[in-house]
Amino acid sequence: MIQTVFRSSWRSLSLVAAAALAACGGSDSPAPEVQSKYKAEIRRTAMGVPHIKAQDWGGLGYGSGYAQAQDNLCTLADSFVTYRGERSQYFGGDATALYDSTIDRPRNIDSDFFFRHVVSADMIAQMEKAQPDNLLQLVDGYVAGYNRMLAETQKGSDRHAACAKEAWLQPITRDDVWRRMYTANLAGGLSNFVAAIANAQPPQATKTAALSSKPNARAKSLRAKDAKAAEVQLAMLKPGSVKTPALQVGGTTGIGSNMYGFGQQVTGGDSSVLFGNPHWYWKGPDRFYQQQLTIPGKIDVSGASFLGIPLVLIGFNNDVAWSHTVSTARRFGFFFYQLSSSDPTQYMRDGQPKAMQANEISVRVRNASGGTDTVKRTLYKTEHGPVLTLAAMNPALGWNSQYVLAIRDINAYNFRTFRNWLRWNQAKSLDEFIQVQKEEAAIPWVNTVAAGRGSAQVWYADMGAVPNAPPALLKACASPLSAALNASLPEVPVLVGSSSQCDWVKDADSVQDGAIGPSRMPSLKRDDYVGNMNDSYWLSNATAPLTGYPSIFGSTSSSQSLRTRLGHTMALQRLAGSDGYAGKNASSEIVRQMVLDSRIYSTKFKDQALQLVCDKATVSVSGTEVPVTEACQVLMQWNGVGDSQAKGSHIWDEFWSRVASQIKEAELYQTPFSSSDPINTPSGIKASAQSALKFAFGQAVQAVNTGGVAMAAERGSLLYSKKAGTTTALYGGCGNVGYFTINCSENSISTGNYSMDGQPHGNSYMQVVSFPAAGVEAHTFLTFSLSDDPKNPHYADYTQSYGAKQWVRQPFTDAAIAADKNYSTQTVSE
Repeated sequence: MIQTVFRSSWRSLSLVAAAALAACGGSDSPAPEVQSKYKAEIRRTAMGVPHIKAQDWGGLGYGSGYAQAQDNLCTLADSFVTYRGERSQYFGGDATALYDSTIDRPRNIDSDFFFRHVVSADMIAQMEKAQPDNLLQLVDGYVAGYNRMLAETQKGSDRHAACAKEAWLQPITRDDVWRRMYTANLAGGLSNFVAAIANAQPPQATKTAALSSKPNARAKSLRAKDAKAAEVQLAMLKPGSVKTPALQVGGTTGIGSNMYGFGQQVTGGDSSVLFGNPHWYWKGPDRFYQQQLTIPGKIDVSGASFLGIPLVLIGFNNDVAWSHTVSTARRFGFFFYQLSSSDPTQYMRDGQPKAMQANEISVRVRNASGGTDTVKRTLYKTEHGPVLTLAAMNPALGWNSQYVLAIRDINAYNFRTFRNWLRWNQAKSLDEFIQVQKEEAAIPWVNTVAAGRGSAQVWYADMGAVPNAPPALLKACASPLSAALNASLPEVPVLVGSSSQCDWVKDADSVQDGAIGPSRMPSLKRDDYVGNMNDSYWLSNATAPLTGYPSIFGSTSSSQSLRTRLGHTMALQRLAGSDGYAGKNASSEIVRQMVLDSRIYSTKFKDQALQLVCDKATVSVSGTEVPVTEACQVLMQWNGVGDSQAKGSHIWDEFWSRVASQIKEAELYQTPFSSSDPINTPSGIKASAQSALKFAFGQAVQAVNTGGVAMAAERGSLLYSKKAGTTTALYGGCGNVGYFTINCSENSISTGNYSMDGQPHGNSYMQVVSFPAAGVEAHTFLTFSLSDDPKNPHYADYTQSYGAKQWVRQPFTDAAIAADKNYSTQTVSE
């Protein structure tokens, strides 16, 4: 056991001063003990996971801030620069962030203007004002703990070399943490439109004319010309003509998750079982951090949160466990405004012109000589939200003299999110957990599955903040842009903003203006299982489809992703005992095995596809004859599983990813999708798809050859993480190929590998939790490891454990923590 005690230097000096006074005869009484404002014990166990214990909320936040910074100071410091809108000052305006996040990787200049405009001081003040005292104290303590670690690093340390001497490594304030937390709210809405908001500017000609005290003939001519251009663009706007934006959260591919809840009757024990597995960023500001937070008698919770947040967002306590997946429910909408004929920064509202809220923003930008210049923009908001330009999607969607769009994010005024999570952290039963979710209706952009001690059933809900735009409102208030935008972004409300009669409405039980009430949100309790793999609420249980909820929550009559189909197939096969594992129970042990076994749904079509593409020794790709005999032989011998020893799985990945993107469903499958059999359809490969399949297969073989990769290469030699001098072979793959186990590199095989060391996403914080009588039992992974610092002993160890499929039994009680063979303790205070 390692035990250390640290106190801030000013406290140590005060003790020295008191002792000196006593020695000089200043008092006959013993020197009074100096009371620390913040104090926490950080106990670390296997993989460095911190179990933070304090006597009050400030101390708990202090320990969390210190531990997070101890492990990830540079990533945190970089992210606080982002949330303050200062990236351009230190890194230049045209550069981008190093790693992906929920805002993607916009230019720094656009990121800075977005955060100054949207995550603004007035919004942060409103958010802080809405929080309970314990949450405020938690954040204040976090700030002090972070700053304590930062000061220790700057005094001299061999850790955090990537940032220790950088000018952007600066102390933080409580507003910095609240900016970070508020930003998490926006991932399903505003964060997907950073550049569109940051570059929204009024048409120059009409703006100039509006500023003139005496508009002249030339100004009138310019306005008329601009109006005519807008009319022409609008006339050309048709469904199908709008480019679909690549949403980081809420799009059709990319960031997602898997989760199950198995009821007590199917687990073979005295407890339900919860499996949680967000497919998330492995690097950058939104990566997960694992910790346990304890104040005796008040809170005792373990799990993960985004860096910069001193709460558990996905996790468990002694009585309840939960996880999340990104929801299909839309969390934002657009409002279309007719503009004043005299000023494009005035919009019509109920027949009267109304001035937009103008926000004059200055951003410092590093220049080529190392100094800084100042760039100024005036950005605008309506009463619904930020004005934006979607001209990149179609020119008719830009800001012109006639009309403009603004975006409303339901979570921009949802200040209940972290109060909800804090209450969940403290929940004593599944019933209490569900009641909190109904009372707060706050979860911002994710589904929830939960299980609890003593509850035979498990819970699914897509219950949070969702815009309330009923069909009658959508019809009555449709704008000239609605049809075209909805072809690109289905179920996003696009309404006329010029009439207050077209605003989102409120139900009798709505917790927030413009939000759907909890009674009209999807939920399900089951004795057998619930699950979600990022399709809609419809198939929360494949044998008991849910229907009848507002369409904004997602489709109940469309094809499911291959990952969703596989996820439900796995659950159903487990309960039927037909998956090759012993018995029919979804025990914790078997769930831990099956969620890592790297099955691939698309290989259901392997034999049919190979019959069509392997009938000749070559296939033609754009006039080039590509030899395919070896690739065909390797795939015919492959068992269709993507484990680390699989030979040839990379050929299939390259092939099927092209099939999915190049061949329409109706042209590929013999049996079309049927809503009465959504797990098994569409199915069968059409013989008429042979030509398209051969083209895709030839491209796949070319890509393998370009990368210099052997056809029979083992998957683990291509899909890996290289850290701390060790290469860890991995397994699984990307969701578009139909993997359930997600380790998805951004690389094509033409680069020579599927390295997870660039901008990957995939399995991140994983947990399998049950509630036997002896206490909560939790097995976890943090797949990318706890620390971002190569000199930290916990930079690669969790990744290596994950590669070996060695789940970590997570100690929860004080006795179990102290008994861990890797136990160490550190007390910090000031």
